[in-house]
Amino acid sequence: MVGRITARRRVTRIRRDAAPTQRADTLAVEEPLEIRVRGTSISVTMRTPGNDFELVAGYLVSEGVIATGADYSTARYCAGTDADGINTYNVVDVSLAAHVPATAPGLARATTTTSACGICGKDSIESVHTASVRDPGADPMTIAANAVLDLPDRLRAEQTVFDKTGGLHAAALFAADGTLLTVREDVGRHNAVDKVVGWAVLADRLPLTGTVLQVSGRASFELVQKAAMAGIPMLCAVSAPSSLAVDAADDLGITLVGFSRGESMVVYTRPDRITAPVTEHAVTEHAAVAPN
Repeated sequence: MVGRITARRRVTRIRRDAAPTQRADTLAVEEPLEIRVRGTSISVTMRTPGNDFELVAGYLVSEGVIATGADYSTARYCAGTDADGINTYNVVDVSLAAHVPATAPGLARATTTTSACGICGKDSIESVHTASVRDPGADPMTIAANAVLDLPDRLRAEQTVFDKTGGLHAAALFAADGTLLTVREDVGRHNAVDKVVGWAVLADRLPLTGTVLQVSGRASFELVQKAAMAGIPMLCAVSAPSSLAVDAADDLGITLVGFSRGESMVVYTRPDRITAPVTEHAVTEHAAVAPN
């Protein structure tokens, strides 16, 4: 399975004022994964192969199908072959514990979920607001500002496949004391988060109270939703959040950080969890307003 994370292709490199050159290039693999629960197909998502059982487990948490490791039973690769009859390892069927009710009919996605979309195929925006059994807003965790600012570089240092391809997102889970718990990479940022949450499912570590989720890209609504479903009280991103992500984080009591890039960050919601260095005077910046 490890070899399928990347692929080699012959490419032509063209530079200004230089002759074209050809060389082998390493690409991040993107393949479909069909997710089945008790034999029923519920979704097809595009992902980077690897940690597939974690991806599926995390996806089921995000969709509200399971809430703890005790809800999850087993997973296996099943039917799915290429033209030569070789198993593609692109179909996973999950067995859940006996106490978990039958999968709701509305769970099945109407379309394939691309690597750029975490909620594609949902019937309505209301169905995205899956009721969470967690209350991340009640989590009393705090973390030092300097520790938060260190997280992007610590995540980047763990992106081994990105170093080879330049084409993968990543998500990392940290404890409030800064301990790195796990890192996962994928072509889809939502998949990377599902793999992190799935790691917690298989390790029976849900809910993820007192943790920080650091992601390599922007903070979108579905990432806030996934954090809430796993009980993660803080989500940090190196890029911008969307307005809906901020609204959701505010409603859910999640600390949302954007533009976290070494020396500064922007805290959009619940700044009380971040203990900033003590200064003599607090400064409030006011945006200039153009006259009517």
